[in-house]
Amino acid sequence: MDLQTSETVETRFGRLKGFSKDGVLRFNGIPYAKSPVGSLRWQPAQAPDAWAGVRDAARFGPIAPQVKSAAEALIGGTPGEQAEDCLYLNVWTPSLEGKRPVMVWIHGGAFVTGAGSLGTYNGKGLAARGDVVVVTINYRLGALGFLNLHDASGGKLPGRGSEGLSDQVLALTWVRDNIAGFGGDPGNVTVFGESAGAMSIGALLAMPSAHGLFHRAILQSGGAHIGRARAESAQIAERLLKTVPDPLNASIAELLKAQSEIIDSNIRLPFGPTADGALLPTRAIEQVRAGSAAGVAVLSGTTMEEWKLFTAARPKLRLMDSAKLRRYTVGLVGEERADALLAVHGEGSPFERWNAVMTDQAFAVPSARLLEAQGAHAPAYAYRFDWRSPLLGGILGSCHALELGFVFGTYNQKLAGAFFGSGAKADALSIAMMDAWTGFAHGKEPWARYHGATRATMIFGDGEPHLADAPDDARRAAWDAIPEAMIGL
Repeated sequence: MDLQTSETVETRFGRLKGFSKDGVLRFNGIPYAKSPVGSLRWQPAQAPDAWAGVRDAARFGPIAPQVKSAAEALIGGTPGEQAEDCLYLNVWTPSLEGKRPVMVWIHGGAFVTGAGSLGTYNGKGLAARGDVVVVTINYRLGALGFLNLHDASGGKLPGRGSEGLSDQVLALTWVRDNIAGFGGDPGNVTVFGESAGAMSIGALLAMPSAHGLFHRAILQSGGAHIGRARAESAQIAERLLKTVPDPLNASIAELLKAQSEIIDSNIRLPFGPTADGALLPTRAIEQVRAGSAAGVAVLSGTTMEEWKLFTAARPKLRLMDSAKLRRYTVGLVGEERADALLAVHGEGSPFERWNAVMTDQAFAVPSARLLEAQGAHAPAYAYRFDWRSPLLGGILGSCHALELGFVFGTYNQKLAGAFFGSGAKADALSIAMMDAWTGFAHGKEPWARYHGATRATMIFGDGEPHLADAPDDARRAAWDAIPEAMIGL
């Protein structure tokens, strides 16, 4: 590790020693909450205890307990020791002097995997190029972060199904109270995240406790169609209680085993946040439409072929015929709506059409509806990412998570470069996205707003980024006939 000079920062909880590397200061493994263990398991996040002396911030903290996923491996794997004591954040800053925009990254991973220390999320490049302070966080995942034990146990157990969101709120509170010492401006905070991280931001936009903790938001492949009904999330917790009857004293191994069995039962996003009526009052999109985040500018978009990350490795699905395509679509939206929806998803093989349907249902339509909802209360901007992965002969297309390496400038890392791609066009694409994201954090208008009939959308691909009016608008409009409950993951 080529660590050079060290610097010390005073926070409200104690002093931290960070290090300079490649001209950027980094402070890793900073506790932003008490360890959520013992009596604090399934409790809302609580402020950390102060420490004496100077805490070494050279290494990342432990990551939330999880079962590694194949998708995570594509973008460089999830490093580090796993522990229930996982509520740590990391800071990259060009200098301790000054007052820079702050960008707080919330990682994805279906609310069951991931960490702020993933190599793809290294904040060094963004901090240096954009003159911003970058913060990445961990939060509780899976059963430990998103399990509605309270309703499942008739109020006998803690756990409302939103503890992972309480972690994120406390991390943002830490940023507000401490980031000035790292050269950041607590009055200019942009949250950005992808997949479950973007959906977390959709929830934060709706949460009273998060109000005022951030001023801009970037949602990559995720919207605000988040917040499972309490009765439904209680049923998931009841399933876990059948195999783990004493969750407060269960081992991490027992909880992860039970969690994996629930995931394998094909419930979609079983450990997403619960709309508990308190931290998250209702499904987030309803709150956003009502103006819960008025004044918060939003930039949101998706990759062109999101769903291929989940289907490309399923050879039988690639051979699906038109009958199976229709059967799957009926299962998704109902017999009376399937044909109209397929009529506007008519290009390519049945496999390609199914990927388009699922890309829209899970990601593109929630993103568009968030832009429409928030656009009534603040500036809103849309993008679409069309670059295709060269991995495995290109079968992944422009899939979910592919933009990550370009946003952070880490696309050419040894472990993940084959997934993201490389070369002069990749270099130019990354520069364009980094400049757009950090420019937005600085308060610049990145391009024309998404509103009215134009629905201006910036296209990032293998050529010069360009603005398009209402791309795929027939597909978007077709979903207007689909009940809201059928939109999103």
